Amino acid sequence: MHHSASVRLRLDLSYDGTDFSGWAAQPGLRTVQGSLEGALAMLLRVDDPASVRLTVGGRTDAGVHARGQVAHLDVTPAQLEKWTARRRPEEPAWEAPELARLRARKLTGIVSRAAPDVVVHAAHVVPAAFDARFSALRRRYEYRLIGAGMRKDPLVARYTAEVPRPLDFDAVQRASDELLGLNDFTTFCKAREGATAVRDLLRFEWRRAEDGAYAARIEADAFCHSMVRALIGAVVAVGSGRIDHEELVALRDARARTSRFTVMPAHGLSLEEIAYPPNDALEARAAATRARRSAID
Repeated sequence: MHHSASVRLRLDLSYDGTDFSGWAAQPGLRTVQGSLEGALAMLLRVDDPASVRLTVGGRTDAGVHARGQVAHLDVTPAQLEKWTARRRPEEPAWEAPELARLRARKLTGIVSRAAPDVVVHAAHVVPAAFDARFSALRRRYEYRLIGAGMRKDPLVARYTAEVPRPLDFDAVQRASDELLGLNDFTTFCKAREGATAVRDLLRFEWRRAEDGAYAARIEADAFCHSMVRALIGAVVAVGSGRIDHEELVALRDARARTSRFTVMPAHGLSLEEIAYPPNDALEARAAATRARRSAID
């Protein structure tokens, strides 16, 4: 929770999720949140490490990567001053972007001792109304995969899923188009208790990457648990001939979990970007996000 005597910081970061048990801190497991909060506790020299708490924009599962993750935390003015103290005080005040990069370098330097697979790019001071999770307008992911007979590249194998059947690229794209728009995505995710699975899927586009893999750009106002990997699994089922286009539509409209397609592996997925509104719209956006979405008849 934000207090008047504290300063809110936005962290922009990336990580290779291969060796993490997801974002969320869990006792005895290596997580991105746990690694970052431990580094922050050392950097801020807090008496109680548990008092350092990050709020994340996109909570990633075990094995999922991120290029554009965002988190926020609150620090005291004294902690912020220590964090950004300049080595040469005679220099004029630095511009905010340089200070943000300085804070990021210091935090990355500490976290890299135990987690070299995490990099913090910037640590900006933001308005108290900023919330990494609830202020977000939309989130963008990329999913990479190859089908049977496609060229394998060992240098990107950690980030590319394999499908044991040939894939029809055009069929995959047509199936993806069918899922766009405002829908109840219960078929593809499990909504939290008291919430709905209504989401606005804004983009679901495929391209052939330079290494030959198929890469999906998938963007929505929000996603529920495992929704991206389930959506990918559904269109892959069409592209591999396991189900046809009409069945996909029927499954979508049934709004029930199914075994007709599988949730794709985590390692093909990367969180690429989280977009936010201007500062003067942050509070309104957070309030709208927290409101329960109406069900679709």
